[in-house]
Amino acid sequence: MSSQDPDGGNSVEERPKWNNKAEYLLTCIGFAVGLGNVWRFPYLCQIYGGGAFLIPYLIALVFQGLPLLYLELAIGQRLRTGSIGVWTSISPYLGGLGIASLVVSFCVSLFYNTIVAWVLWYLFNSFQEPLPWSQCPLKINNTGYEEECVKSTAVNYFWYRQTLNITPTIETSGSLQWWLVVCLATAWCIVYICFIRGIETIGKAVYVTATFPYLVLTIFLVQALTLPGATDGLIHLFTPKWEILMNPQVWLDAATQIFFSLSLAFGGLISFSSYNQQKNDCERDAIVVGVINSATSIYASIPIFAILGFKAHTNLITCLNGNILALTNAFEISDMNITTENYDQWFDYLNKTHTEKVFNLNLKTCNMQDFLQQSASGTGLAFIVFTEAVISMPASQVWAVLFFIMLFSLGLSSMFGNLEGVLTPIHDLKLVPNWIPRELFTAIICTISFLVALIFTMGSGNYWLEIFNGYVGSVPLLIIAFFEIIAVVYIYGIRRFSDDLEFMTGRRPNIFWKVCWLVISPLMLFVVLVAYVSVQAQTHPNYPAWNPNYEKFPDTEMIPYPDGAFAVCVLLSSIPVMPIPIVAIYRLICRLSGKRSTSNPKLPNPYDNKGYVVNS
Repeated sequence: MSSQDPDGGNSVEERPKWNNKAEYLLTCIGFAVGLGNVWRFPYLCQIYGGGAFLIPYLIALVFQGLPLLYLELAIGQRLRTGSIGVWTSISPYLGGLGIASLVVSFCVSLFYNTIVAWVLWYLFNSFQEPLPWSQCPLKINNTGYEEECVKSTAVNYFWYRQTLNITPTIETSGSLQWWLVVCLATAWCIVYICFIRGIETIGKAVYVTATFPYLVLTIFLVQALTLPGATDGLIHLFTPKWEILMNPQVWLDAATQIFFSLSLAFGGLISFSSYNQQKNDCERDAIVVGVINSATSIYASIPIFAILGFKAHTNLITCLNGNILALTNAFEISDMNITTENYDQWFDYLNKTHTEKVFNLNLKTCNMQDFLQQSASGTGLAFIVFTEAVISMPASQVWAVLFFIMLFSLGLSSMFGNLEGVLTPIHDLKLVPNWIPRELFTAIICTISFLVALIFTMGSGNYWLEIFNGYVGSVPLLIIAFFEIIAVVYIYGIRRFSDDLEFMTGRRPNIFWKVCWLVISPLMLFVVLVAYVSVQAQTHPNYPAWNPNYEKFPDTEMIPYPDGAFAVCVLLSSIPVMPIPIVAIYRLICRLSGKRSTSNPKLPNPYDNKGYVVNS
């Protein structure tokens, strides 16, 4: 099937389309709603005053997130091509913008699917009775428990030693861990199966991957609210600490969180929207995807913090029981009946009457707020804090399986967007020879990604993954998004873009969208970018190393990155965006030398020669 060329030339092959609107929306929602909604947003709420954090977060959503989301969905739908084709169509000098998005998507997919592999490893182990992270393993000669596990915890030992087999520093590479290699290969095979027919198979997969997490979150919510300590966790989460809004870091983290949470500047959203009918209300799509994404973050925080409250309650009881045992062994009082309920009264009494003796017992400080403030984000929340809480829950295997299936669904649906941001631009630019089927080329990309990602399965793999996560998904995305707005609003032109929106949605953008695109959003992006770079440049970056020989073990040891790793940090922040100036300079040189490129796609025009709107 074909459609008319915008300039009235020969027909061109029609672009694939979504089977229905539901598949498109679910795919966009699945791409936007990812692991960060479950473990990054609750962490930020915890450390930045609970309800107070929602203020800068919602401001960033309205004035930065939604305008950028609307812009990407609209420009992809109108020009009907991937990220490289979109920006090259607007201006040949902007071709590097699409290449930058492709590079970022490729790099992010490498470590993101490694996290999915970790989730699969925990999922496989969740079927064991008892859970393997619930108790320390015996030594090989059965003379006792592993010392590293006893000095830390069974949960920490399973994560750092039995899963990662982590090295004490990033400079010690370690060997490949075969179980992680198998899980990583499995993760890439699953991604490939879902991608084997492009949007045809993706559209079917998202019915499960995009909806199942909400079912699991609801089940967790019902269960979590019945656990002791759940109320304390929710109070801690939503109690506003207004004074913390005076900290500029809060606003910086809120702006970056909403930006990364919506998966902007990866190119995946542009690719997904390019498969739409041109007569589609992309404004409504942007609002739906953006609101559901943010609502999911808040909704996920409720069961997560209810469970963390339960964990804090369990730790408090354990702490009190240890102190009670020490007091009852030290004092011989006939009517002494200390319980967790009357512990404070007994402690005050004994501390007044036998001060020195109580002091020599070295009792632990048992405070609910202290346990609630033991924050953890990212992998720490999923693979340490939550798994420790699951141990004490009834039917712990069931909850562990549900939790990791939910994380797997979230990770897989986000991987669709990451890989789409790589494959679609390459196909649109006809860089794949005709004799290579799409299925074979997808297999090649997945195989290359798997081989490169093997670095994350080594003993030092977690350290390298944190570098990729911290530097590929930060400055490059901010720079790409800034140039995206400049390209559409000031090069493509706000008037022409408004004409396109009227053609697609039946109405012109209102004053809010125009002000955001023209002033507010680019200004916010510029300020966030400058602030982020300034904060990062002030100190030499450190990383937490798991070193059993560290004097404060089981605390992680904060070590400065060695020069080699620091150089990689700088390269990962700069190389993805280098195509932007390189392509621009190359085009300029070609122009000055009198050469003309004929490989660029033509810029679609919504009007024919008589000024009437045409539907290409």
